[in-house]
Amino acid sequence: MQYNHRKSAVKLQVYDVDGKPADGKTVQIRQNSHQFLFGCGGFDAVAVAGGDSDGHPLDTAKKKSLQERLDAIFGFNNYATLPFYLGRYEPEEGKPDETRLKAAAKYFVDRNIAVKGHPLCWHTVCAPWLMQYSNTDIFKKVIARIERDVSSFKGLIDRWDVINEVVIMPVFDKYDNAITRICKERGRVRLIKDVFSAAKHANPHATLVLNDFNTGIDYQILIDGCLQAGAPIDVIGIQSHQHQGYWGKEKLYEVLERFSHFGLPLHFTENTLISGDLMPAHIVDLNDWQVPEWPTTPEGEERQMRETVEMYEILFADPAVEAITTWNSSDDAWLHAPAGFMRLDNTKKPVYTALQHKIEKEWHTEIETQTHADGSLTLEGFRGSYSISANGAVGTFYLDGKNPQLEVMLR
Repeated sequence: MQYNHRKSAVKLQVYDVDGKPADGKTVQIRQNSHQFLFGCGGFDAVAVAGGDSDGHPLDTAKKKSLQERLDAIFGFNNYATLPFYLGRYEPEEGKPDETRLKAAAKYFVDRNIAVKGHPLCWHTVCAPWLMQYSNTDIFKKVIARIERDVSSFKGLIDRWDVINEVVIMPVFDKYDNAITRICKERGRVRLIKDVFSAAKHANPHATLVLNDFNTGIDYQILIDGCLQAGAPIDVIGIQSHQHQGYWGKEKLYEVLERFSHFGLPLHFTENTLISGDLMPAHIVDLNDWQVPEWPTTPEGEERQMRETVEMYEILFADPAVEAITTWNSSDDAWLHAPAGFMRLDNTKKPVYTALQHKIEKEWHTEIETQTHADGSLTLEGFRGSYSISANGAVGTFYLDGKNPQLEVMLR
């Protein structure tokens, strides 16, 4: 695999604590985080930072377990997704779970972990209280919700899955819901443009994602229609819940080729690979596979490790891809699937160790070198945030390929 597009070269001009060029100094340079977003679901942080659904602190043992899991997962991942499903975020109209979600977002931001909110508009986990209103009022309340939350979380959350799974939205027939109603009435493209415009108005600098599990021609047609209509979509989100087996190289390359044609960044937003028995192939809607427990197995864990590493290698090597999010940090999450990096007892699976090695060792820059007589040095490394130290003094810089020269002060 070639990863040169993930790297940049820069000339660093290093200044010592006295403000003079740090000439002939031995320096240690270490990458602290990637520009590329290696993500995971961060839902556990809501309870750790904000308490239970009533706002009460967790019991000591539960909090300790969740904290250990978060520390392990976000020791090498730099991107977290937080839940904003309206039916759970605002189960009673006018009483959003803002305090706990802000505490969770701040938890990650304080640890230099980028945060995304998911999702602002979706027909599933929709708020039942919306159903009492007319379609006109439902639409107004959806737009108001988007403007409220995107504005309120600005600076903490500047990335959003704005609307989720719109390909199926107007024909969704599992149960009646307010979002399917307005999508039928307004049409997919018009609704997408409206919700994206509202989010962009609330935070012009936010990164806005259109997200779907459909990777076929219907999604491509929808994206094309939205872009032609002027919807301010920043990123194409691709779900990859592989409960029935790994997509494989051929499908991955094929999906990348088709969706990269739009010229927008691609985010693999919800990735799951199973470490137990696979879901039967005849299941059409993954939600229809309801089992009381779904154990991980040693053979499945080795398979999960191999497949996940291959998938990450392919996606990291593709210039169009900016982010990969593994959906579950641990097992027994969505559909009870054994799809996490860790088991329920917080022990680490082979996939954890393998990905940690990739991100922190293979796809990582860390060197010791010496500055020239004028205090300069040349560095080539993976893009991201760095620290440089000498004799106990430390400076920081960000390598993004935009600036061929940077000045760094040691303090």
